[in-house]
Amino acid sequence: MTDRPNVVLVLADDMGYSDIGCYGSEIETPHLDALGLAGIRLTRFTTTARCSPSRASLLTGLHPHQTGIGVLTADDGPGGYPGSLNNRCLTIAEVLGAVGYVTYLSGKWHLSHEKDVPSDAWPMRRGFQHFYGTLDGGGNYYAPRRLTRGERDVSGEALDDPGFYYTDAISGTAAGYIRDHRARYGERPFFCYVAYTAPHWPLHALDADVERCAGRYEDGWDAVRERRLAKMRALGILGEDTVPSPRNPLVPPWEDVEHPQWEQRRMEVYAAQVEAMDRGIGKIVEELRAAGELDNTMLVFLSDNGGCAEELPLGLGRDYVARGKRFVSAATRDGRDVYVGNRPELAPGAEDTHMSYGPGWANVSNTPFRLFKRWVHEGGVASPFIMHWPAGLGDRAGTICRDPHYLPDFVPTVLEATGAAYPVDLPGRDPLPLEGRSMLASLRGAGDPERCQFYEHLGNAAVRRGRWKLVREYPGDWELYDVECDPAELSDVAARHPETVRELARAWAEWAARCGVVPRERILELERWGLAAPD
Repeated sequence: MTDRPNVVLVLADDMGYSDIGCYGSEIETPHLDALGLAGIRLTRFTTTARCSPSRASLLTGLHPHQTGIGVLTADDGPGGYPGSLNNRCLTIAEVLGAVGYVTYLSGKWHLSHEKDVPSDAWPMRRGFQHFYGTLDGGGNYYAPRRLTRGERDVSGEALDDPGFYYTDAISGTAAGYIRDHRARYGERPFFCYVAYTAPHWPLHALDADVERCAGRYEDGWDAVRERRLAKMRALGILGEDTVPSPRNPLVPPWEDVEHPQWEQRRMEVYAAQVEAMDRGIGKIVEELRAAGELDNTMLVFLSDNGGCAEELPLGLGRDYVARGKRFVSAATRDGRDVYVGNRPELAPGAEDTHMSYGPGWANVSNTPFRLFKRWVHEGGVASPFIMHWPAGLGDRAGTICRDPHYLPDFVPTVLEATGAAYPVDLPGRDPLPLEGRSMLASLRGAGDPERCQFYEHLGNAAVRRGRWKLVREYPGDWELYDVECDPAELSDVAARHPETVRELARAWAEWAARCGVVPRERILELERWGLAAPD
């Protein structure tokens, strides 16, 4: 076994802060819980609030705007974001591959505007030697569109397999990579990126998985949220005096819900999606253990953003596809209509539906925070973060780290752990310097020196320094929160600390100019002219 650690990066899609057991959930995630309780859990790790930008930042150590992906993977045209990874960012797979690592990707890419013809932003051209997965964002779990192996479309494999389920396919492929690695590559270390689409909508889950969750949510979102709060306090994820946000104003009390059985079914399917992902992670861990690699593998788990409150307009899949909405299937594998949108007369879970779980349950996922994916308030950016690495964490295993870290910190952490150097000069690339810093000293108990952390998505903006977080919802005014004593961002103290507001707002403006943040007004203008379309 090489002294250089393997790295396994596992990313969930649209999963909220409290959606796994070791962060307070009732969802059964025994494999993630075991990793969290034997590793280190971070309580103040944050993302960029949206899937593509988060992936771009996570893999490059830059802010997403610097990589070319400031919103999603639509090409905004002149003056906007190109929607693909550019030449000035390097993925961690490129950096590790250059020093002898074997690099694998199983799952969702979503970092290229071009999805039909290979481009320089496709996985195999950005450092991954093996790729199986999808180039799009969310989609059909039973028959994913543009399922790809290497650079070859293998969508027919799913169509021909009546038992195909994408989450299981992602897990099985990643486990197979690890199982076969030594026979193929000897003692070379590996980097394996496991990028689930679960639990991103549509609500698609196998009947047996949903059945195991039946009845779990019959007393509704208010009661479930209260139980999560109690468990989070008991686990030490939240302080005993943490005041949670109130129920979202869009959401009625459970006793006033018009279709309670359908609502609980939505959350049952969502929970089943998370449990299927956890089952697959267990298979990956078992392969690491069987190969004698678990102790010397840095295994990281996180989500790309907070829970998603999006509700899809009602329609048929074929009509969505006709309008260029590629995340919906035109029909089921046997030719039936796909019904898009949240329809209480239909039960979610099967291939002929394309539903989401809505703001009521997303509010539960994001306990104790407010707001959701797309916002840079904590409900949009806060993520669970687990690192399990017995050989590298020593007596810190089993602890909780409360230092604030965010996505640009991941690449520097891996570089320090592996001893790989980040290229300063690269012919034809001119790589930008990394924006984050290694988390290892912090995870090992040394603390993290105060600094500014910056965020922007669709005009929503934030900067955090120490206990202070300055944040605004576009096009509103800046709000200031002491997130150490008010993590749910309930008490705006901007009027009491005007100098802090001015100082942090100035720092944010300087960062935005340096990192190429496109003003939201410009994106709206491009959309009006048809030059920027939602992906």
